[in-house]
Amino acid sequence: MGQSQVRHPSQVDGRPAFLDLPRRSAKPRAAGLTHVIDMGYPAAMVRSVLETAAAGIDLWKFGFGTAYIDPAITEKVALLARHGVTACIGGTLLEISWLQDRVEACLEWAASIGLGCVEVSNGVAPMSPEDKRRLIKRAAADFVVVSEVGSKDAAAPVNASAWCDEMLGDLAAGAWLALAEGRASGTVGLYRPDGSARADLVDIVVSSVGLDHVIFEAPQTAQQAWFIRRLGNEVNLGNVAPADVVGLEALRLGLRADTLDIAGVGPRPRGGPGR
Repeated sequence: MGQSQVRHPSQVDGRPAFLDLPRRSAKPRAAGLTHVIDMGYPAAMVRSVLETAAAGIDLWKFGFGTAYIDPAITEKVALLARHGVTACIGGTLLEISWLQDRVEACLEWAASIGLGCVEVSNGVAPMSPEDKRRLIKRAAADFVVVSEVGSKDAAAPVNASAWCDEMLGDLAAGAWLALAEGRASGTVGLYRPDGSARADLVDIVVSSVGLDHVIFEAPQTAQQAWFIRRLGNEVNLGNVAPADVVGLEALRLGLRADTLDIAGVGPRPRGGPGR
């Protein structure tokens, strides 16, 4: 009646679809994985996160040894399975089991609660590369294995060639992916103490090991944005806090100022949009 009609945005799976955004693969995906770290969250919080963000979560790691003392671990593993998220124990738990000669008991327990993935690392225990690969081979007989590479000691030297050799050896031993150490703090391994990324290390790892075979631990938003801008929105990122998953998806799609340019949106003159 003399007024223009309001045009509603088109919908895809109940979500708006009126913007031109970078391609984002759907689950189950082989690239663009998001690896979440759980440091002892209650089951109710896990349920809430999954209801909102399960589409953006591929791996859920129970950090360090929390799975061993978490009274809700079985309930949480079942929740994750229902939402298509792979649950994984942290490498520190398996390292402690290795130190106490309890590896078989640890793996039997992991299987009994429904875990399908284990992390194998040597960031704490004095485990040789040969010992680590034997452990990977054993675990890979019954689980998907993620191998973590890098020390948790901020004072430990970071040698790109050594990292690449270890990653390639671990993958050959049966690991599905290599996890590049950054810790939950984002201040060791991949990063300098101020949280800035060691770009030369990242470039060498990508060149030698391959982008699709590595998950880069990136707990800080600035680190996530750095990787997306440098390696693309389908880079595998890890140690993401559950509360940050939706924000990371926004980064991957260019829906935050930090990655606006990947959505094909450049800066506009100050006069206003379109001027």
